[in-house]
Amino acid sequence: MNRLSSPPKTLDAHEAPPCPWDDLSPDGAGLEVHNFLTVLFSHTSNGLRRNITLPYAERFDLSVSEWRLLSVLAAAGTLPFPDLVVEAAADKAQVSRTVRLMAKRGLVEVLTPPAGRKGMEVAMTPAGTALYARIMPHAQRSQAAMILTLTLHERRTLYEVLRRLRAQTQQ
Repeated sequence: MNRLSSPPKTLDAHEAPPCPWDDLSPDGAGLEVHNFLTVLFSHTSNGLRRNITLPYAERFDLSVSEWRLLSVLAAAGTLPFPDLVVEAAADKAQVSRTVRLMAKRGLVEVLTPPAGRKGMEVAMTPAGTALYARIMPHAQRSQAAMILTLTLHERRTLYEVLRRLRAQTQQ
């Protein structure tokens, strides 16, 4: 370090680093991969899944994929397989494997579609419904605990930002 340069500033634990997006140009020049929106979301999503979802899923002997399908079916009821893939935001092969495993465990059943319709439908069984009812309070507490680490303003901002990005990606 020469005598004209100052030592690097250390950040307080609650102080945010400078935002690399402040002066972002439309061509993205200078934007580093670790600051890409997709990379930040992927790392955050993986961390949240590992620290929030995985502990309660494993506690009830479920994979994260099984919990995701169980929660989608609890909200939607019976779904045609293609709709389940979309609602679970997973790939077809992963959903197919997970449905097979869950059917073997008696948590879901694969239904023959009504006459005139193609493809299979998936429904939660009474055992799946009971398991979902046991897990959901744990899931709600875990999710709330993480959300409540943010201030009210941060929660509102994050919710609005996520809602807008989701809408943007569904166009």
